[in-house]
Amino acid sequence: MKRNVGNSDRLIRFILAALFAVLCFTGTVTGVAGVALLVLGGIFLLTSLIGFCPLYTLAGINTCKAKKVN
Repeated sequence: MKRNVGNSDRLIRFILAALFAVLCFTGTVTGVAGVALLVLGGIFLLTSLIGFCPLYTLAGINTCKAKKVN
């Protein structure tokens, strides 16, 4: 897998995942919406950790800066 998620994008995804977890575990969001946030947060956490997003590939998006080759 080639990385397609840049550092700032990864940080935003990680923060959103943490926020979703806090909202769910504090009882602020419950029921189906709470489960949906947990699933979405899990996806955000996973994609931020591995640096790859399958949806970005389908849409042709790449926020990862290319490394310079000397």
